[in-house]
Amino acid sequence: MNKNELIKELAARTNLTQKEAKAFLDAFCEIITEALAKGDKVAIMNFGTWEVRERAERKGRNPRTKEEIIIPATKVPRFSPGKMLKEAVKK
Repeated sequence: MNKNELIKELAARTNLTQKEAKAFLDAFCEIITEALAKGDKVAIMNFGTWEVRERAERKGRNPRTKEEIIIPATKVPRFSPGKMLKEAVKK
């Protein structure tokens, strides 16, 4: 499912126009992005949790030259599915 399909489905299930559903989805994504950028954790009960994790500096290897390189430390977003989401996917 892509973003446009999600907007159409959201509009159909909530009796919103597609324009309103798009505005809702854009705001939802923006809120989560801003919260993660501040280092906050976003949890939606039974659906899942978004959080920022720190990835440590590590050694890597350039596959072309076989030269060893240092991959710098970074922060990455992580999503952990909730119990109900996990169970729905298992079925």
